Amino acid sequence: MHAITIPEPGGPEALVWDEVPDPVPGEGEVLVEVVASAVNRADILQRQGFYNPPPGASPYPGLECSGRIAALGPGVSGWAVGDQVCALLAGGGYAEKVAVPVGQLLPAPEGVDLTRAAALPEVVCTVWSNVFMVAHLRPGETLLVHGGSSGIGTMAIQLAKAVGAKVAVTAGTKEKLDRCAELGADVLINYRDQDFVAEIKQATGGAGADVILDNMGAKYLDRNVQALAVNGRLAIIGMQGGVKGELNIGTLLSKRAAISATSLRARPLTEKAAIVAAVREHVWPLLTARHVRPVVDRELPMPEAPEAHRLVEASGHIGKVLLVAP
Repeated sequence: MHAITIPEPGGPEALVWDEVPDPVPGEGEVLVEVVASAVNRADILQRQGFYNPPPGASPYPGLECSGRIAALGPGVSGWAVGDQVCALLAGGGYAEKVAVPVGQLLPAPEGVDLTRAAALPEVVCTVWSNVFMVAHLRPGETLLVHGGSSGIGTMAIQLAKAVGAKVAVTAGTKEKLDRCAELGADVLINYRDQDFVAEIKQATGGAGADVILDNMGAKYLDRNVQALAVNGRLAIIGMQGGVKGELNIGTLLSKRAAISATSLRARPLTEKAAIVAAVREHVWPLLTARHVRPVVDRELPMPEAPEAHRLVEASGHIGKVLLVAP
């Protein structure tokens, strides 16, 4: 088969479409013939040499895919060759085939094009696990999403609105904010010329956000705590704004607030399986009912992964950028 390899870390040109050995599904795994994968920030970090796959995972980038089951490994039941699926991966999505632990498989949602289903697993699992399983967003509460036009952001808007929450977003252009509004965002904040702390306070009558989904990390840490409501919950899922920040513990205590930080890739298989099962139970019906949909900016042939990485690094997209296998 062919896959995108990284012979040496570097810029987008470090991604090389090359012939590699076919994966073999092990105990409790299936072999998926990949239709499409999607570009995530973690793929960019891996390409740069900063985020290696966990032990035993595929060395190729790609944290999600869609496709068809080509073979069943030992001990697998409940799935059949030919089933259309999408999957959460620890790596290997930028390839023509990938072995997937059965607990990380999802049936392709009814009514969603199989190629576009590749835009779902990583973002849906990230949003559902952080916003709902950890931060426990409830109907009537306010969610603030940083990077509202990203793949994570566009999904967070839709899921929060589907459960009856109010949604505020930050983004850097009017075009991106307009797209967030089309998805249901109630409060639109341009981080280039507006203070999100002041804007979220004004939008909530001084209360603040009940839950904040943050991809920036250190740069926003203190301001995020300021923007939280009493009993607020800050969920950190990224470090685009650095890894070290100062925290006013007094403010955190006075608000009886909580901060969590999670990642998906290195979690044990049992934890990933529990998240995937929760997503299938709670989110898949919303996709079938058309209350939620994948947001795809564009589709590129998988050998053009370097161009896809350039696009995502420049933040020149809204939603997900897909890589379609030949």
